[in-house]
Order: sequence, then structure tokens, then C-alpha cells
Amino acid sequence: MTGETAAIAIRDLSFAYDDIQILCNVNLDIWQGDSLCIVGPNGGGKTTLIKLILGLLSPDCGRISIFGESPEEARLRVGYVPQYAKYDPQFPISVLDVVMMGRLAGTLRNRFSARDKTAVMHALDQAGLADLASRPFPAISGGQRQRTLIARALASGGDILILDEPTANIDHESEIKFLDLLRGLNERMTILMVTHEVGFASTFFKRIACVNRQVVIHPTSELTGQLIQEMYGGDLKMIRHDHRCSEEGHRHE
Repeated sequence: MTGETAAIAIRDLSFAYDDIQILCNVNLDIWQGDSLCIVGPNGGGKTTLIKLILGLLSPDCGRISIFGESPEEARLRVGYVPQYAKYDPQFPISVLDVVMMGRLAGTLRNRFSARDKTAVMHALDQAGLADLASRPFPAISGGQRQRTLIARALASGGDILILDEPTANIDHESEIKFLDLLRGLNERMTILMVTHEVGFASTFFKRIACVNRQVVIHPTSELTGQLIQEMYGGDLKMIRHDHRCSEEGHRHE
């Protein structure tokens, strides 16, 4: 990767809430086309790290750059999918309306342009939701709602997709469809995903980032049950090891 600009570069980063140190001396490069699974114990700093990358928090020291820019300058290049979508189930909002929200940051107009609508329909198609565009958002399944939120992030036209616990409330069949969607998106986007359910990690992610005040990167082949227990008290599920991995991470053939 020498000479290549990292999609996300973190240098000597530390952050504390009041007097409680959350992250300490974090150094991390995430490359364009990378797929990184972020794991760690509750309170270890996973969510804080994501908020710092998104520019929602500022580091106490150190710096973050996204394609050479600050998180604030590069905000439109990052799509974010939260763990939970807060909505009023009685509010009459459609799947299309939710995805349209992904275009709000790029417009100062009072209405959407033809370009906005084209981007939204393309995002819906990528997420496999084009036939559900007019359906009420509260009426679709949990897996479909999660894909709707991904489509909203895609509609913004970013190069990086960050997801926070996206499989927490979906069934196994929806999880399989979800991972198939991520595989396709990873061909053109860098993907970061926070999760506690890393049993499927070696089938998709190239690398694992273990976050517990500091960040340690492993190829998926390195993690064993003993290492998980030593680092995180055994609160994470096992990683599959039935795929061949290189030193740089997992390769899919």
C-alpha cells in the first residue's frame, strides 16, 4: 500500500469523556476497498471511534483524515447506517421518503432534482428494494428496514460505508441477503462494520479491528478462541477458520 492515500488514516489519536480515557494512542490505516469488522467489549470505544471518524466528536489529540481531508470536509464521502432507526410507527413515511433523506445534505433547494431522484432509485435498486419504494417504512420487515437505511447511505454517493450493529435485529435469512449486498458494495466502497456477531467474519471481512482503548488489527485467520478470551473476556462469538487467509487479511476466491 506504500504511496497510496488511505481512505481513512488515524494518527496518535486519543479521546476522553471528562476524566475517563476511552481511546489512547490509536494508529490505523483503512485502505480504499478494505472491509473491516470492528469488535470489542462494551465500553471499549467502538462507538466513540465511529463518531470520531464521522466528525461527530473531535479528538483530544492526534488527527483523522479521510482521503486526505478532515472528517468535516469529507462528510459527504461517508455513508452511515445506525444500529437503530428511530421513527414514529404512525408517521406516514414511505421507503422512498427514507432513502430520499440521503440526498438532503447535498442540496440547498426546497425540492429534489432529477439527479437526486435518479440517485435514489439507483440506491433502492442496489439494495433490492425498488419494488418496495411506495411501501410504508414501518410496514416492512426488520431486514428490509436495514437495507432501506443502507440505500439511504448509498443515495448520498459516498465512497465509505460505516455500519453500527446492522445485523442485531434481523433473522438469519435476512443476514445472508445483507452480507450478499455488502459483498457487491465492497467492489466499489470501503466498508467498516461494528458488530458483536463475528461468526461470519471470515466469509466477508478482510480484517478485524479489536477496540479496547487501543486498536489492534488482525487478519481474520489470526483470531482464536484463546485470543478472544484473553483480550475481551470471552464476550465475542467465534470466528470461522475454514477459509485460507494471507498475512494481509482474508482473500476470497
